[in-house]
Amino acid sequence: MIASSARTDVAPAQRTETELALAGLWRVVVLNDPVNLMSYVVLVFRKVFGFGEVTARRHMLEVHEQGRSVVWSGLREKAEAYVFTLQQWHLTAILEPDETR
Repeated sequence: MIASSARTDVAPAQRTETELALAGLWRVVVLNDPVNLMSYVVLVFRKVFGFGEVTARRHMLEVHEQGRSVVWSGLREKAEAYVFTLQQWHLTAILEPDETR
């Protein structure tokens, strides 16, 4: 093992703010589809995001009633991973820039 002599003293919070400033925020949006059962969507939200029952149901109902729900927001790489995972569970998920800031 080689010890590195170069050390950064940047706090994790500062690094995250810098990353967000450079990369911007992205939203993971789940869209309504005529295929998946509501109970299945709740299950997927609980498994993928670790949501509690109430939060998962709220997002599922938002998808069902409004046609879409923003289920996560953050750095692009993590957002892309969530979209890919949701698509593997056969949900219709997209990535869009979060321009609220």
